[in-house]
Amino acid sequence: MKSLVVAGSGCLALLAIASLDGPEGITRRDAPSPQPASLAPASYDLSFLDASNERTPAAVARNGAHPVLRRKAPTTTMSNVALGDVVKKTCAGCHSDQRRQGNLTLQNFDLATIGQTAPEVAEKMINKLRTGMMPPPGRARPGGDTLDVLLNTLERTMDTQFARNPNAGSRAFQRLNRAEYERAVKDLLAIDVKAGTWLPLDTKSANFDNIADVQLPSATLLDSYLDAASEIARLAVGDPKASVSTSTYKIPRLASQLEQVEGAPVGTRGGTSVTHTFPADGEYVFTVTLHAIPTGQLFASTAPFDEKIEVSVNGERVALLDIDRGMSQADPQGMEIRTKPVPVKAGPNRITATFLRTFEGPVNDNIVPLGHSIADTQIGAQAGITVQAHIQNFAVTGPYNPTGVSDTPSRRRIFSCRPLSAAEARPCAEKIIGRLGAQAYRRPMQANDVKALMTFYDDGAKDGGFEVGIRTAVEAMLASPHFIFRIEEVPAAATAKGRVPVAGVDLASRLSFFLWGAPPDSQLVALGRSGRLQDTTVLVQQTRRLLADKRSEALSTRFAAQWLRLQDIELVHPDANQFPDFREQLSDDMRRETELFFNYLVRENRSLNDLFTANYTFINEGLARHYDIPGVVGDHFRKVNYPAGSPRSGILGHGSVLTLTSHANRTSPVLRGKWVMEVLMGSPPPPPPPNVPDLEKVGEAKEGRLLTTRERMEVHRAAATCKSCHQFIDPIGLALDNFDVMGRWRIKENGEALDTQGDFYDGTKVSSPSELQAALLKRPVPLMRSFTQNLMAYALGRRVEYYDAPTVRRIEAAARAKDYRMHEFIVGVVKSEAFRYRTLVAQGGAEQAAPGKSSPAPAPAPSSTAPAGSRGR
Repeated sequence: MKSLVVAGSGCLALLAIASLDGPEGITRRDAPSPQPASLAPASYDLSFLDASNERTPAAVARNGAHPVLRRKAPTTTMSNVALGDVVKKTCAGCHSDQRRQGNLTLQNFDLATIGQTAPEVAEKMINKLRTGMMPPPGRARPGGDTLDVLLNTLERTMDTQFARNPNAGSRAFQRLNRAEYERAVKDLLAIDVKAGTWLPLDTKSANFDNIADVQLPSATLLDSYLDAASEIARLAVGDPKASVSTSTYKIPRLASQLEQVEGAPVGTRGGTSVTHTFPADGEYVFTVTLHAIPTGQLFASTAPFDEKIEVSVNGERVALLDIDRGMSQADPQGMEIRTKPVPVKAGPNRITATFLRTFEGPVNDNIVPLGHSIADTQIGAQAGITVQAHIQNFAVTGPYNPTGVSDTPSRRRIFSCRPLSAAEARPCAEKIIGRLGAQAYRRPMQANDVKALMTFYDDGAKDGGFEVGIRTAVEAMLASPHFIFRIEEVPAAATAKGRVPVAGVDLASRLSFFLWGAPPDSQLVALGRSGRLQDTTVLVQQTRRLLADKRSEALSTRFAAQWLRLQDIELVHPDANQFPDFREQLSDDMRRETELFFNYLVRENRSLNDLFTANYTFINEGLARHYDIPGVVGDHFRKVNYPAGSPRSGILGHGSVLTLTSHANRTSPVLRGKWVMEVLMGSPPPPPPPNVPDLEKVGEAKEGRLLTTRERMEVHRAAATCKSCHQFIDPIGLALDNFDVMGRWRIKENGEALDTQGDFYDGTKVSSPSELQAALLKRPVPLMRSFTQNLMAYALGRRVEYYDAPTVRRIEAAARAKDYRMHEFIVGVVKSEAFRYRTLVAQGGAEQAAPGKSSPAPAPAPSSTAPAGSRGR
């Protein structure tokens, strides 16, 4: 079917590339898009340029609940020349043309012209001054509030420069990444897919996987989308002539198989339970592969009891398999056990392979049972230790003897009409294709859009009838650049240079992919098409509607998970000898805790200060036991207050963050300090100089005893080249060193009492998580601006540049007046110039992206499947 789509379209892959080769990847329309009065050239309110940062008494009172120390505005007045002399005297020694520390020179600094000549340098200075990192510890600092005067003057200069010459930025296009592709397919066809089956890993930029500058298509990538379209269309419509194939589900080695898995019947343990989409009604064979020990025998062959494996479909047992404790990899069937053919209906069905629970309660062993239940397969060959068999893979093969396709959720979504005669087939197909196409392309369908897709319907129906025709059209729809890419149009009346408003339907897509990580619904598309969405009041109303919808949880599972780098926890597999209770279920619970915590902040419109100071979290029984919190029973997550005296609060007490910033066999104050500086403060340390020895090369022991991590770090940073960075990083990480690799509280390491004392770079003494929290919140503005910058990057689908910094400051200032409530940040981003406009720059007679962005070549003539005047988003 894939070849049919390619042949019929003149190669969709070439079409996709062609559609991206035009100026900014856009196609013009003959008629200009409506531009409401609210989108007329902006009249800027410069009140936010006031650097005093003062707030009303009411706002200050609201902030009283959080330990945020506000700094008073400087009262000193200094000229630009005087401030320039301060910079040259204080900073130019290190940042000279010769030394260029941090790849920065300030030798010719001129405050009067820096906004025009070196805006990026000015923004770097603002960031370092705002965080208090410059001048560095141990260096002379100007007296009084001189640095505050310099900071506020720089901010005022850059904000005024932006107000006079606004730049909304631009991007050529965006491509649906794996997560967005899965959500788009789910919304369109009511079918769950794993995009990773076909699509390669998404490249990340600026922390996120939706950044346009790294989403350039390749022939291999486009071929992957074609493969995905072919298989998804087949599963959604069904295939009564499906050939026999095998799908295998691998159980991670790190997963414990001692307890009941989610979705499995009561009274079972281990194994796996997944939702599998069957292409047709027919018979299927299920195969279970068991773990073996290194010599080939069954893992747990020494168990004092026989075990059975139950295979079920939708909770109903279809097979009960006996395990032969004498089985071996040398046997003809190896470690595999198969069922007889089992009849299964087409569509999504939950299939489960799990062990019947043999016993409950403790065992009389010489060692305590491990949470990581198969940390070492050699254990299974030893007597005197109670071990149980483990499933390695679960496979489903079929269909054999297919008999047709039953009704499924996806078929109900697709077939909104049924032809009763040959004459009714094509009109019915046009209705189905027009409806699905509008949702797939995220805009109203035009006549030539439907005509192009009907060509594919005709080709499929000619050989296979009505359903095959629809399936072929759906495949073409999923392979179309209008589905895969989000290409924003420019109104035909737009000038070749300057700011232009984002078209209504494109704005609808921007908003929904930002808040839902999914395509817009019909209400949002209708408002976008009418132009009403471009009205500020309507836009804010829709933002709050989307936030109230449960789909806004994507802000936690997509935005927050990537911002906080929760995916990195999958890279840390703590040493089973030192941390035998770490298992995949615990890792998943840690990640889920952080996602639910952030989702609560958004849903309840809590203050972002709670991210740092919250005395509550979201845990289940397993995680509560791990944190030593009593009174939590059951697998479901719920909000729980930390006990009095608990060292945990906010995100710095989450096991996810503490584990992902550790090594497999020890904690890492360097990784933890670096994470705080990069992720929370938005001011990462510079990369280490070349030829710096790794900490692992420092000996683990001295004079017959193991060294603590702190002692090894002190040896490592004795060199001057290392100390310049570690004086910032180490005190932050050491303040969290009471948490071990798994995020459990401890007071000793290698039998020695932990020494976590350090000096924060501003001189504040820090030795515990609470003291670190207080030190960070002395300067809340950098924390809030860092969050805003990441939120903007995710929302815009592009890197945040120096010209976006005034917008970041404006959003942060507005949120500050409302106690840093989450919705204030989100609405601020949506209302911003960068979200609602884009900038075109004339160059060589063609429209180009904003400065620093790549500029596509002119587009060739569109093919039949990409008619002139149409575009995807």
